[in-house]
Amino acid sequence: MNPGGLNNSGTAATVLRPAEVRRLAELDLLRSAIDFSREIERLETLRAVAVDEIDARAVSFDVLGFRSVKQWLAANTLLEVPAAARILALGKMLSRQPEIADAFNDGAVSAEHAALIGKFCETPPRGMPNEALGSCRKVLLDAASGPAATTMTVRTCIARLERIFESDELPPSEDAERNEFHASKTLNGRVAVKGDLDAVTGEMLLTALSALTKPRNPVDDPAGTRTPAQKRADAFAEILRRYLDSGDAPIEGGEKPHLSLHVNAADLARSGADHGQFDQSDDQDSGRKTSPDMFGDKDVARMPHLGPLTIATARRLACDCHLTPIVMHDGVPIDLGRTSRTVSKKQRRALIARDHGCAFPGCGAPPAHCEGHHVKHWADGGPTDLDNLVLLCRYHHRLLHHSHWQVKIGADRHPWFTPPSSVDPYKKPIPAHNRAGPQAA
Repeated sequence: MNPGGLNNSGTAATVLRPAEVRRLAELDLLRSAIDFSREIERLETLRAVAVDEIDARAVSFDVLGFRSVKQWLAANTLLEVPAAARILALGKMLSRQPEIADAFNDGAVSAEHAALIGKFCETPPRGMPNEALGSCRKVLLDAASGPAATTMTVRTCIARLERIFESDELPPSEDAERNEFHASKTLNGRVAVKGDLDAVTGEMLLTALSALTKPRNPVDDPAGTRTPAQKRADAFAEILRRYLDSGDAPIEGGEKPHLSLHVNAADLARSGADHGQFDQSDDQDSGRKTSPDMFGDKDVARMPHLGPLTIATARRLACDCHLTPIVMHDGVPIDLGRTSRTVSKKQRRALIARDHGCAFPGCGAPPAHCEGHHVKHWADGGPTDLDNLVLLCRYHHRLLHHSHWQVKIGADRHPWFTPPSSVDPYKKPIPAHNRAGPQAA
C-alpha cells in the first residue's frame, strides 16, 4: 500500500497537507522529504530564470511603486531585499554562463554552489589564461555535483585553482578590507550586533566561541532549552569579560577600560522586594498615590554607554568588583573615597584553595573564569569573609542572582546549593562541585 499515492516522481507528495505528512508511514515519510527537496530545487531554478527575465524585459516597476525587481519581489513574498537581490544576481549569472545553468537546471548543483562557481568564472584569477576557463569550470562543477558536495569542497577547489594561477588579488573570503562590524544601541536598551568578517578573523572568532560553548552540566538547563545561539552569546560575553579582565586593553580616559556602573548606595542596600514600590505621598489634585521622584536616578543603576540597569543586576556585579564610594550633595560629588576590591586578592586565593573553581554542582570551571559571590550581599550587611563567599563562574553567578537556586555555607564551612522545586521537589541541598561525597550540610 502507498498512502497518499506517493511515487518516485514526487508529484503527489508535493500536494500533501502538513497534517497528512505527519500521518505518513516511515518509509513514505523519508521518500517525501527527498521529493520535497527536489521540488524546491526545481522551483528555485524556475524562480531565478523568471526574476532575471522580468528584469531583462525592463518592466516599469516605478508604476507599481517599486524602484527595482528585487524590492518588488521582497514586497510580494516572504523574502527580504538582500535575499531577492541574490536570486536576481543568480539568474543574471546563469543567463551568461550556460554550462553552469545546465547543471543547475538539471538539479546537479545547488543555488549556492552555482553562485560560487559563477563568481569564479566571471572574475577568474588574473594569471589564468582564457583557454583554461572551460576546464576549470568543469572541475568546479564536478566538485559541486551530487548530494555529497559541500560548500567547503567547492571553496577548497577554488582556492587550489587560484593558487595554481598565482592570483595577486585576495579572494573575497580573505580580504580583510571588506570586514565590517556594527554594534548599535536599540530602543529597549539592548545592543544589536552585525558583522561580515574575512576567513581568518572568522576562524579566530569561531575557535574562541567553540572553546566556550561546550555542553554544560544538565543541572544548569534540565529541559535543554538553551539554543546554540544563546550559548554563543554567553561565550561572546565571556570573551569580552576575559579581555577586559586581562588588563591588556589600551588606556581610555586615563584608565584601563572595564565595565563601569554608578548606583545609589541606598538603592543597592534595599532588598529586591522593596524595589519598584512607590512612596505613598498624596497627589491632592487627583487623589492618587504617586512617587515624588518617579523619574529621578533612584532605584536604578546606570552605565556610561547604555544607561539604566536594574538593581538586581547591579547587586550581582557588585559582589566582586572595584568599589569607589563617592559622597554626593545635590548631584555634586563632595568626597571621593579610596577604591578597593570587595573581594581582596588574599581572599580570592583562599576561595580558590577551598572551592578549586566554580563551586556549583557539576561545573568546576577553572578559577580564572570565576568571581566571588556574597551569600549575603555586603550591601545587606553580609561580611566579606570566607564564610560568606563562594567562587562561581559568570554563568552560575548570574543563575544565583536571577533564579530560585540558593547557596549557603554549611556546618562543614563549604558551600551547599539548594535547587528550586522545578529541579527537585524535595529541594535537597547539593554539595559543592569538589565535595560530592556524603558530607552533611
